Amino acid sequence: MVVGTIIGASIFVQPSEITGLVPTLGGTALVWCVAGVLTFLGARVCAEWAAAHPESGGVYVYLREAFSPAVGFLWGWAMFWTMHSGIIAAIATVFARYLGFFIPLGDAGLRGAAVVAILLLSALNYLGVKKGSDLQALFTAGKLLAIVLILVTGFALGARAAPDAAGGAAEGAALALGTGQPPRDFLLALVAALFAFGGWHMVTYNAEETVDPTRTIPRALSLGVAVVTVCYVALNAVYFHVLPVETVATSTRVAADAADAVLGSGGGAVMAAIVVFSTFGALAGIVLAGPRVYFAMARDGLVFRWLGAVHPVHRTPHRAIALQAAWASALVLTGSYRVLFTRVIYTEWIFFGLLALGLLLVRRRTPALFSLRSHPALALVFALSAFAIVANQVATDPRESLVGLGLVAIGWPVYHFWSRRRAAVGVPAAEASS
Repeated sequence: MVVGTIIGASIFVQPSEITGLVPTLGGTALVWCVAGVLTFLGARVCAEWAAAHPESGGVYVYLREAFSPAVGFLWGWAMFWTMHSGIIAAIATVFARYLGFFIPLGDAGLRGAAVVAILLLSALNYLGVKKGSDLQALFTAGKLLAIVLILVTGFALGARAAPDAAGGAAEGAALALGTGQPPRDFLLALVAALFAFGGWHMVTYNAEETVDPTRTIPRALSLGVAVVTVCYVALNAVYFHVLPVETVATSTRVAADAADAVLGSGGGAVMAAIVVFSTFGALAGIVLAGPRVYFAMARDGLVFRWLGAVHPVHRTPHRAIALQAAWASALVLTGSYRVLFTRVIYTEWIFFGLLALGLLLVRRRTPALFSLRSHPALALVFALSAFAIVANQVATDPRESLVGLGLVAIGWPVYHFWSRRRAAVGVPAAEASS
């Protein structure tokens, strides 16, 4: 699930944005490696939390335990209205666009295909977590096989690109230190790479439906992120092997251009098929994960208690799955996910930073709770990096950033209104989800 959720469409398009900001081979390699290391550190933070709190809800539960139910609620609020539902809508739209390479679709057809994908996968997950996880495993295996074929074909058949301003590791290190290029560009490139690594935390949402979660989830996080990092660095190596740096930096479909360079004009069709397969597989994992957070919030009495219902036969949070499908479909049909998603997606790194600081605080209060422990410096490095990413985003685009923060902050008065309403009718949190 970790590998399948992370690897979607981004690695087939995002390298151009990164190379445009850091236009050297060594610099881009460094960006991807740093992004992989940061993701691994975040995965270790989540792994420690998952071993201590193997409950459905993942990040929501950890923020609730570290700080307060209000902070956990803000995560769930942002997830439903923008972050998670927006990711579903965005990936479903990318899936439909590449499907349009083979089936002529107008604008209405593209939106319809995206909605059908969301509803189909939601229905499958409605019928049982085993069906959803089996589908995820199948698509992940196919995705990794496709990546291996790209690597073998690219290096074996692709002609080496003419030498250019590719640069080396030393120049890449200079970029990171800001001596070769403004540090802000490196941080922006890092944000773009981290976007391609997005979704690593979602495996924690399904803890209560996972066999031996205190061992399985930490291992999945560590191994999954390591596999993805290797795949991403290797794919970029193929791109630079067959294309000049200038082409990689300006391409709007770098993977397809690389395939064309190796296979001729039919390469684009091959890559389109791979992207369709990859995005559908990523969508399967993301659709599966989200409803477990809304289920956990309902169980705590922080949202309507009917969202915490479990299907008597399929044993899934069926109402939460249906609500997520309806809202994500609405975002696709209206196109509003573009505005919401781009304004809010970076704010999840505020929560990731809080997650790491919260881990350090709770470990001091109740050290016996954590059977899995790493050095505190690792969590601190991750927290500082997360806050630096957010600060750089705000400094780069203050207006959009503040609007995004405002959308998340609206959840604060909503939480307090809901809490007062619940207290007024005398419904304790434990009883609210019964």
